[in-house]
Amino acid sequence: MKHKGKTNPPGRIKIMRSFSALMVQKDFHSITTAQIAKNAQVTEGLIYKYFKDKKDLLYQVLNEHFFEFQAKIENRIANEKTYIEQLEVIIFSSLESYADNRIFSKILLLEVRNSLEFFNSCAYEMVRKYSRTILDIIEKGVEAGELRPDLDPYILRKVILGAIEHACLGEIIFGKELDIDDVATGISEIVFNGAKA
Repeated sequence: MKHKGKTNPPGRIKIMRSFSALMVQKDFHSITTAQIAKNAQVTEGLIYKYFKDKKDLLYQVLNEHFFEFQAKIENRIANEKTYIEQLEVIIFSSLESYADNRIFSKILLLEVRNSLEFFNSCAYEMVRKYSRTILDIIEKGVEAGELRPDLDPYILRKVILGAIEHACLGEIIFGKELDIDDVATGISEIVFNGAKA
């Protein structure tokens, strides 16, 4: 039940903030709607005015997170002159987002993809927009001659997305530090310059 109003009601904002705060302290499955309501200082019934259930609340919180991330990416790539530089910015920004938002990252990497509902959610629509942004840049890079003309844009997108996720999966799960600059440079070097001697 995506909120369709032009404004974001204070109660809805409180609920989403409460839920986000609780996710830092607890596992998703152990959080109750009663705890969310108490933390937000609203009635439990208000949660169901704006959200179908707890999972819908999760997807809408993720959607807000993805919306801000997509806006940041679009703003950053607008300042880059080449398509390869734009892709490098996306690689860096994605790693940065995973490292800076570990609760959301853990939920995205380990939790929501096990649910078919996620793939019909507003949050997944934002994931698709992010993925489409990468594909568009790759296709423009091929057209501009920055990338090989025989390149399969869909496979390159999979390589980039897979490298980003795999590079930070262990760090996210086990709470390790992630050297964003080093990892982003390493991925970009191999993707755009190759590994062959």
